[in-house]
Amino acid sequence: MVREDWLKFMLKIADPVLSSLAEGKLHEALPVEKAWRAPYAHLEAFARTLAGMAPWLELQGLEGEERELQGKYRALALLGIDRATDPFSPDFMNFSEGYGQSLVDAAYLAHALLRAPTQLVKPLPAKVRKNLAACLKATRKFIPCPTNWLFFSAMVEAALFGLGEGWQVFPVERAVDSFEGWYKGDGMYGDGKFFHMDYYNSYAIHPMYVDLLKTFAPISPKFSDLLPTVLKRAARYAEIEERLISPEGTYPMVGRSLCYRFGAFQALAHAALIGNLPKSLSPAGVRCALSAVMERTERGGMFDEHGFLKVGVIGSQPSLGEGYICVGSVYMCVAAFLPLGLSPAHPFWALPDEKWTNKKIWEGEDLPCDEAKDI
Repeated sequence: MVREDWLKFMLKIADPVLSSLAEGKLHEALPVEKAWRAPYAHLEAFARTLAGMAPWLELQGLEGEERELQGKYRALALLGIDRATDPFSPDFMNFSEGYGQSLVDAAYLAHALLRAPTQLVKPLPAKVRKNLAACLKATRKFIPCPTNWLFFSAMVEAALFGLGEGWQVFPVERAVDSFEGWYKGDGMYGDGKFFHMDYYNSYAIHPMYVDLLKTFAPISPKFSDLLPTVLKRAARYAEIEERLISPEGTYPMVGRSLCYRFGAFQALAHAALIGNLPKSLSPAGVRCALSAVMERTERGGMFDEHGFLKVGVIGSQPSLGEGYICVGSVYMCVAAFLPLGLSPAHPFWALPDEKWTNKKIWEGEDLPCDEAKDI
């Protein structure tokens, strides 16, 4: 897959969400198969879609058809933020009712704002900015459990900081201090006290930790001093993720939230986006590895008759979805498209196709051995 294929695929996933929301019809259109998830599904779909698209929306210097598409989806994204946070909108989203799922997806919306401040924050009219800040602050009522959820409260505060609103330092420091205590070595964090064999180091921990520190490093020596170490850990985890991709574009089905599909590789995509790939990985090889996963997944069927995603890894597999999974949840897969925030001239896109590690090894190439990193 080349850049044009990635862009087409991302927009195929994102368009039904953003277009329906722009029309004020997302609550009407989005299928929600679990009634108890209905209060949360729409913010899930919107926030996770926007978090993955944000670097592309922020990118400057595009030309031709891609620039026109970018302009269209920038406008849809801004309108979506308005619709989602206006109490009088038919698509006003739930930031405060029920249990803490609203905090989770407020954090993904916050991540989108951090990734695209020029395009998703700066153009907001004063009224929309006020509504957005109020919605983010409404999530403070939820007390995050001592897991990756600590980053969700911290990301909300980071977004409020970026909006120029009153923000609180305690959730940020709590997340940082906790995960420093939960680091297990070789690029892996525990999700709480214990290590979990799943993809949450990618779904949330590494990308949020790095971007959180980058946000506050300019104003905090504590965070700026820690950032280089956290980046090294993230690079090692990206190296491990690349090695999980088989020659066929499959990967181990282990742990929670497998229905997020190739969102499992957000950490690898994020490392490529911010220039944090280890020396052992070439940008072109990572592009081809991620492309292989996308192609393999799409081949199994991902969309319903209205263009919304299905719950599953390959096609519809509802039993793979935990109780907290619904159609809105699985838009986490858009996070794999983060490298679209790189210029078409960047080596990630410009270099010719290259085999990734597993493909090289299983075709008989001799490569340097892998080794754990003591970081």
